[in-house]
Amino acid sequence: MRRSPLAIAALASVIGAVAAEAQTPLKIGYINSQEVLANTTEAAAAQQQFDAEMQGYQTEIQQLETELTGLQESLQRQQLTLSPDARAAREQQLQARVAAYQQRTQQLTQIAEQRRAELIQPVMDRINTIIETVRAEGQYHLILDLAAGSIIAADPTLDLTQQVIARLGTAAGAAPGQP
Repeated sequence: MRRSPLAIAALASVIGAVAAEAQTPLKIGYINSQEVLANTTEAAAAQQQFDAEMQGYQTEIQQLETELTGLQESLQRQQLTLSPDARAAREQQLQARVAAYQQRTQQLTQIAEQRRAELIQPVMDRINTIIETVRAEGQYHLILDLAAGSIIAADPTLDLTQQVIARLGTAAGAAPGQP
């Protein structure tokens, strides 16, 4: 494969930067984001608010499911007494209701996902600010997330989860957005 002079120069530049960086020891830490969220009162409050807001949607979906079940059972009971045209019309009506149910369920799922993201974003912003502060103060080059599955094995002394949780607790009295 033929390489252009520009690509070779760029590759040489990257290799040179990596080699220069390798002279200082790489410091890596990790956190468990699931544990951080589980120990964050703001995340619990956001989840409670989300659950309360979604209750109405869940009730709506249950009502639609009950209606569909009733229509299906009614069609099955009357199937033998209906004319072929009437049965086909009822089946078509049922299919239209199923399609409307699926569309509404998909719409509510999208609304729920968007609302969950809106509620958790301020919490995530605060956590990310604290993680960045821990990284800068500890002079870590990289912090990984155990919950994301990006760690196969790690030294437990590198785990910064408790530091982040402790700072979340101490910063709870601080103004939102401040570590």
